[in-house]
Amino acid sequence: MVSFQATVMVITLLTVSLLATNASPVYHGCCRHYMTGRIPFSKIKGYSVQTVKEMCPINAIIFHTNKGKSCTNPALNWVMEYVDRLRNRAQKVHMKTSQAAS
Repeated sequence: MVSFQATVMVITLLTVSLLATNASPVYHGCCRHYMTGRIPFSKIKGYSVQTVKEMCPINAIIFHTNKGKSCTNPALNWVMEYVDRLRNRAQKVHMKTSQAAS
């Protein structure tokens, strides 16, 4: 009987550990709501895109700053203007790097 109880306890602990490791990064790593307000463009270092999936209920543009991440609504004009400006900045860096490598 002790062996059966030990086995059940080990299986339970493994299951809980597995569920915690699978859920944690997704839950903590995704936007669940949008920020209010607007970030100054000068504070933005980059961005990433979140699409709706299991634990992430919204599409979002995530702006990265020195202070952390900000989840923004891609339907807002200012958000997509910032994305365009960041893309243009990346394109300029690419062009300069390509020319220097030639």
